[in-house]
Amino acid sequence: MPFPSFPRPRIAALTAAAGLVLSLSACIPASVPADPAPRQSASNGLPSAHIHGLSVNGETGRVLLATHDGLFDVSKNPAVKIGPTNDLMGFTAAMDEGVFYASGHPGKDSSLPNPLGLIKTSDGGKSWEQLSRQNESDFHALTTTKSGIVAFDGTLRTSTDGRTWKTVATGFIPAVLAGSPYSDTVLATTRDGVQRSTDGGATWTLDKSSPVIQFAAFASAKEAVGVAPDGVVHYSADSGATWARKGQVTGEVQAVAATEGADGNPWIWAATSTGLVVSTDGGATFRPSDAD
Repeated sequence: MPFPSFPRPRIAALTAAAGLVLSLSACIPASVPADPAPRQSASNGLPSAHIHGLSVNGETGRVLLATHDGLFDVSKNPAVKIGPTNDLMGFTAAMDEGVFYASGHPGKDSSLPNPLGLIKTSDGGKSWEQLSRQNESDFHALTTTKSGIVAFDGTLRTSTDGRTWKTVATGFIPAVLAGSPYSDTVLATTRDGVQRSTDGGATWTLDKSSPVIQFAAFASAKEAVGVAPDGVVHYSADSGATWARKGQVTGEVQAVAATEGADGNPWIWAATSTGLVVSTDGGATFRPSDAD
């Protein structure tokens, strides 16, 4: 799968650069229709054809998919819809159980503003609170760190509380922002390689020796994984400072997540065009997930 094309955004644009695989020109318009029922993808069995985020709880094994049709628990078979039908573009987990942040567009019957700005749930997605930048920001790239939130809506922004924001001047457009609530290291995947911040997104350095990866996720404060546009998996034991090539994911990847493994190898999940797959050997091999 080719790396997404990101035209230079306008600072005042309401529809921003892509967080996963969408470009500015392909972003959902201001009027966002939502299907009355979730669409089942016949090709991969997932509850929606458009997967924008993936979260896995390493302790409970719960796997959540943030999609065009809302949030789904795919630990269940069949998948269980959670909360309202909104197009969740940016999606990230916080440190506390059941707390997530998201962004995107309201569903057909939603009274929420468009775009959603930053919204928060404390009950696992059943209900959402409006925090900030409603009618202003559609954060396609969104992550949490030890010190706050890092998000991209055409401009890179950081926040310690999700309500007030600082603008960060950068010369890159991230496809994905990856962080951990247990660390202030953030990775931004770009066409030129991995941009890395060790201060919660305030300053950035391009690692020219890093692989070009499109998707990234932290399994712990130190362990990170990345997936290249062609599906090749890379692993880092030092928060993205260095990388080692592992195996390969088959199918078009839409989102990834990672958790610590019991044997020292991180577990890696990927939502793909062929279904939900998981690696229990640090990315060397993948198999269909039991949640699929």
